[in-house]
Order: sequence, then C-alpha cells, then structure tokens
Amino acid sequence: MRDISATRVVIKIGTNTICGEDGKVDSVYLDSIARQVIELDGQGVQSVIVTSGAIGSGSSELGLDGMQMDMAHKQACAAVGQAALMLTYREVFARYGKSVGQLLLTYTAFSDRKVYLNLRKSMDALFSLGVIPIINENDVISTDEIGNTFGDNDKLSALVASKVDADLLIMLTDVDGLYDRNPETDKDARFIDTVDEITKDIELMGGSGTSGRSKGGMKSKINAARIAMGSGCNAIIANGKENDVILRVVRGEKIGTLFSANALYNNRERWILYASPRGKISVDAGAEDALKNEGSLLPCGITAVEGRFKEGDVVRIGTFAKGVVNFPSGEIMQLKAACEKEKKQGNGKVHSDSVVIDHYNMVFHE
Repeated sequence: MRDISATRVVIKIGTNTICGEDGKVDSVYLDSIARQVIELDGQGVQSVIVTSGAIGSGSSELGLDGMQMDMAHKQACAAVGQAALMLTYREVFARYGKSVGQLLLTYTAFSDRKVYLNLRKSMDALFSLGVIPIINENDVISTDEIGNTFGDNDKLSALVASKVDADLLIMLTDVDGLYDRNPETDKDARFIDTVDEITKDIELMGGSGTSGRSKGGMKSKINAARIAMGSGCNAIIANGKENDVILRVVRGEKIGTLFSANALYNNRERWILYASPRGKISVDAGAEDALKNEGSLLPCGITAVEGRFKEGDVVRIGTFAKGVVNFPSGEIMQLKAACEKEKKQGNGKVHSDSVVIDHYNMVFHE
C-alpha cells in the first residue's frame, strides 16, 4: 500500500478514456466516475474533474475526422462536443443527487494574477455549495497561434492541482502507467512503480507524439507530473479502465505510476513560474550572478527588453528565471539610460524605487 493522504483530488480523464471507439462520450463509463467521486465526497474528499473529449465528441456528432481538421473546424467541433459532454456529466451526477459546474479556462486564468484569484474564489464557492467542478480548456477560443493554450489537458490538470492546493492528481489514460520502454513493441519493457525525481532518463521514457485522438501522450503526462510534484502534490498515471481505479488509488493501492510530491514552491511562486510571460528581459553576467545571490534586478544590469508589458506582469529573465516587473516595458530602458548616466557622473547608487524586479518576486528554474 502507498501512503497517500488526500483531502482534495484532481482527476484528469483523457479523450481515449472518456470516449468510445465511435468517438462519442461513454456515459456508462462516466457514471462509474460519478459513483466513485460521490463515494469520495462521503469520505470528506473533494474532487475536481479535468475532462477531455469535447473535440472528439463534436467531430463524431458532425461526422468529421477530428485528426484532419483545421483549427477553425476543431473549434467548431469543440463548441458542439462541449455541450454534449457537459450534458452527460450533468445526467450521471444527477443520479447521485449532485450538481456539476462547468469552468472553461484559457491560460489567462493562470497568467493574470487578478483572474487567477477570482478563479480560486469561484472554485471555493463551488466546493462550499457541494458542486463538482468540471474543467476543460476553452478550445473554442484557445489557439497555439495566440499563445493562449495549455497544449493539452495534462498540463491544465497539473496547473489546476497546483492552484487549488490539491493533494493528489490522478491522470486517467489508456495505459497502465510509465514503462521504461514501449510495452506495445517491447515485451521486456519494465513497469515503473514510483518516480521520486524526474531525471533525463525518466523524460526519455515518455517518448514523443500524441496518443490516438488525444493531444497529450506520456511525455506530456510526465511534464504535468513535474508541475504537480513541485507544488507538493502527488501525481499518479493510471489506466482509467481499471475497476474503481479512483477509489483504489486514493486508498493507497499500488495502481499506476506514482510521482511523489516534492514541494519546491509556495503559492505565489507557483503562479509566477507557470504564468505565460508577457515579455523578456535580458541581463549581463554580473546581473545574473547578483540575482542568483538573492539580489534584485537593477536597470544597469539589463541588456535588452523584448515585448510589451505593464507593471505587475510576469516576464522571463534571461533563460534562468521569471519575475514580476515593477515598471512597464517602455520605462525600463529609460531607467537603464538614467542609471548609466549616474555611473558616468560617479554616482554608483541606485534608488530603491528603480528596482526593476525585486528578488522576492523572482522564481528560478532549470
């Protein structure tokens, strides 16, 4: 048995798990999900469901090939499929006397601090009312071209888990968990029971590409597990077709691959780290060394500013960090010019109100 103590669980259900071979939502399967969530609720465990299946369901209803469509047609299918998907969730949970609430998210919900805090308030209100939150990416308006997409619901589920302080993320898929090699092509593939650290070798086990109708393969699930682990949340990749898989995972049965929690960041640091950056500030070697020794970013250490951003936005700092800026992009190079002028005049001091990014508003990454 595993030592898993969870009071709030995020359950991510992949497209290949939630949809039948005809591409339509499997209502019998979702009924089993609802039954397990209701049982957890009776044990004092809150659940959030991150669901896939809207595009697949919509393309099936419209008789289209979801793999061959352009972006506009995929978004149209998402609009049709999301309605069918939520209707099924509503019906199956109603059988157990529970209401569901739909949240369609874009990356803005995690990048804009105000929007993010409003999301947390909405989630807390749903929990207080006994409503089960059902979350999906807003595929109707999210596109890679406008930089507003999660890429796949694996990453979305991990971000949700980190933002709502979940103890456990369960990613239900069509495989048993992580193997060191592809078990479909190599009979000697070894199953990985537990991952305490995501090393280069673990990353290589994820392979590449997608899986069937879904956008995320094993590689995206490993990346999602990395986010969850760093947020102090256990993550498990398991076969969604296993009988009572959710209940058994929460009980601690050894099902799937466990990525054990290793809290690295607090709540604000997680927001900075996983926010979509509005721009980039490049710095010289001296500034980089100072920042890594708990210094703040001063104008004189800046070499270039990219993008347009405002005060309070998250930006990249070189290739090693992210931070919240104290000034808009248009003012920063002016500050640098003023700093250089002070230096030439022999004044080495820089006023505290000219600090571009405070050290406590920075998060370093690999």
